[in-house]
Amino acid sequence: MYEEVGFIAYYFHWSQEEIMNMEHRDRRKWCDEISKINRNVNGVEEKKNPFDVFS
Repeated sequence: MYEEVGFIAYYFHWSQEEIMNMEHRDRRKWCDEISKINRNVNGVEEKKNPFDVFS
């Protein structure tokens, strides 16, 4: 959970409280979306692991 919170907070600058109040599946979905954004920006093909982010 800390990894998800840190990941979302780093990229979206949301507070810990906001992120911790989310359901687990919502946090995972945001991690997936952040990873997709980063892959698209950097021209990297999609990976299966949502924490494989290239910035």
